[in-house]
Amino acid sequence: GVISPLLANIYLHWFEKAFYRPDGPATWAQAKIVRYADDFVVLARYVGPRLIHWIESQLEGRFRLTINREKTHVVKLGEPGATLDFLGFTFRYDRDRYGRQRKYLNVFPSRKSHARLRERLREMTGPQWGWKPAPALIGEVNRYLRGWGQYFRHGYPAQAFHAVNGFAQERLVRHLQRRSQRRFRLPADRTWYAHLQSLGLQLLSAKGTTVVHAL
Repeated sequence: GVISPLLANIYLHWFEKAFYRPDGPATWAQAKIVRYADDFVVLARYVGPRLIHWIESQLEGRFRLTINREKTHVVKLGEPGATLDFLGFTFRYDRDRYGRQRKYLNVFPSRKSHARLRERLREMTGPQWGWKPAPALIGEVNRYLRGWGQYFRHGYPAQAFHAVNGFAQERLVRHLQRRSQRRFRLPADRTWYAHLQSLGLQLLSAKGTTVVHAL
């Protein structure tokens, strides 16, 4: 339940302490750990049997926790097409955008994050909300998109934001068209984009995002 992240933080705090002790993997494997609640990633140039055994023996032996084997795996990000999903983001090395002989760490919202967003927008713009004034409904959509955009502003979210904007507009158009028995028609001199803007829709923008430098 809701106490699970708290308990995980208590246990994994001491796991992290052991990790960075002089006799821990941070020393002999030059490894690092990135952790949030009960989810964590171990970063190392080489993940060998010794490192895997240390992690398993600490978590399942000393702390008597259970490792989710289905979600636990080793990823070699240097291999073509390899990806890592963590905290809603996907990490992947891609070719340099300017044709230089190097790769950069591309960071963008994961497929699961997109799917959750689309499902939430479908709920917010469903036919059951036809009674709600359009500006009020769009205001709720704006707040949700703003929070989603703030979380995923790191890395290179421009393509993802463009897809989200398109889906949000599509859902709102469908919602407005079915609000009454008579199909709503736009004036000849106005686009749906302009109409939604007039109702207060605020789309996501990738300007001012945090950039992860190329390696």
